[in-house]
Amino acid sequence: MRRSRLSTVGGIGLLALVLSGCQLVEIDSALTTFEPAGPFAQRIDDLFWMVFWIATVIFVLVQGALVVTMILFRDRPNRKEPKQIHGNAKLEVVWTVIPAVILATVAVPTVSAVFDLTECSDDAMVVEVIGHQWWFEYRYPEQGGFTTANTMVIPTGEEVCATMTSEDVLHNFWVPALNGKRYLIPGQTTVLRLQADSDGEYWGHCAEFCGLSHSLMRARVHSVPRPEFDAWAARQTEPAPVPEEGSPEREGYEVFAQYCTQCHAVDFADNDSGVNDNILEEPVFNGPNLTHFADEYRTTFAGSALPEEGESFDDALKRWIANPPNVKPGSFMPDLGLTEAEIDAVITWLKSNK
Repeated sequence: MRRSRLSTVGGIGLLALVLSGCQLVEIDSALTTFEPAGPFAQRIDDLFWMVFWIATVIFVLVQGALVVTMILFRDRPNRKEPKQIHGNAKLEVVWTVIPAVILATVAVPTVSAVFDLTECSDDAMVVEVIGHQWWFEYRYPEQGGFTTANTMVIPTGEEVCATMTSEDVLHNFWVPALNGKRYLIPGQTTVLRLQADSDGEYWGHCAEFCGLSHSLMRARVHSVPRPEFDAWAARQTEPAPVPEEGSPEREGYEVFAQYCTQCHAVDFADNDSGVNDNILEEPVFNGPNLTHFADEYRTTFAGSALPEEGESFDDALKRWIANPPNVKPGSFMPDLGLTEAEIDAVITWLKSNK
């Protein structure tokens, strides 16, 4: 009796533990897969529901058959053993063929979708996606080769071919409203088709554990009309101006030039004064390009983990520059020991890079 009670309590505890991992996802969740916003995500959604309902019907039939069998053929006094069907060739053929047909029904559209979703159309716009610990970099080779970070901007209603790789460890790019997950592998290139049918903002995340701050490696895709995208891309190719001597931005620029150029690149306008001579063309360590840090769509930073909900952009940026490893554990951006005045100056300069 005691052992039975312990087994019951243990079973209930295990069930509670399993159920605690199942959370009710709100329909408007930023990472829900049940609100496809483009044809590729829609195809995955259609495939999911087809498999779901097939599995539901099979589950109901199998469980129903088990219940009926347990009731009709339960052991009772003086009851003869039921007739056995072992060796019935017809029945064995039937219950071999039916699962094979069901598996084929699921496998054919699944395999077809897998191949279609990994082969971009010839006229798709290419965006290169590079994974870093812990942020995503985006390059636009067809729009002048500029580089941005955190937010990928795409034209609405047009296919985008994301060609992806990683600079360090294994990552996984996942924007559920636009498509499924795809690995970013060091030394290899993978492909993901993206398309948004409506203007808007679509959140994503790295879906492969990649280090201490994996949970803070987020992504955003901003879909805009084609004319707006073309105007945005044209602005991205423009160099950042060198702040004038004595301007509020100049002090922050000088702090950047002294402490930050080993990791961050800025594409400055040509300047004959030699003021940019100490800025490296190619940083030693690859941090986000800051040329257009304050662009209208680039409203997040630190791998799109900041600002947090309810936090102002300036407060989040100040907290980040003051002590990056405290915000993102394992961050390669160090605590530079900047004074509050230097941090404020850097923020003033960064906000001028639009």
